[in-house]
Amino acid sequence: MDETVRYPVPAYLIETATERILIDTGLNPAAIADPAAHYGRPDLFAVIALEQEQSVADQLDLSTLTKVVLTHLHWDHVGALQLVPASVPVFIQRREWLAGHDDAAVQRNSFLPLDYADKGRELILIDGDHDLLGDGSIELLLTSGHTPGHQSIRIGELVLGADVAHFASGLDDHRFPLFADDHEQQKRSADRLREMRDAGSTVIPGHDPDILHPGPVTA
Repeated sequence: MDETVRYPVPAYLIETATERILIDTGLNPAAIADPAAHYGRPDLFAVIALEQEQSVADQLDLSTLTKVVLTHLHWDHVGALQLVPASVPVFIQRREWLAGHDDAAVQRNSFLPLDYADKGRELILIDGDHDLLGDGSIELLLTSGHTPGHQSIRIGELVLGADVAHFASGLDDHRFPLFADDHEQQKRSADRLREMRDAGSTVIPGHDPDILHPGPVTA
């Protein structure tokens, strides 16, 4: 805690001939100036400052989305969900969604329900690995540990690992943030992604400033 680290908060858009799929939503623009006051959590944001040049709504037309996939419910991944039209279905692991509505799990995982409390949204609850489009091109992978129902996304030979490891090195050295739902399960999830990497896939970590840059992501 004696060093300040500035790291990116990514969101991804997958485009096919018929789909525009948003992976995570990034930060809530309403929270940037004073997140402690916005969320009522001065304890959580005592050592965290937020920066945002453009929200996800500034970068693409959210009305054109066909699906949203949430890797997990942390505020830097679900913050801008309320900017997405309620008619766009949201895919999330069932165990993550249930944890996000359980008081003990919310406290343990530092979830902020303000960002995902909208009850009028269409939810598709997933149990384990899931073929998103039914053709094997995009697969949701249950990689729990960081949170109860954390999931990663495989697109061909590219894997968006999200917060299984914040930094690429975490797949090997298992150096994770202090906060986690289950560090032992997070290690197993990291090992799963490491095996995929070693077999030839490109695994993108969650917040590594040496790897994450604006623009297209390729395997």
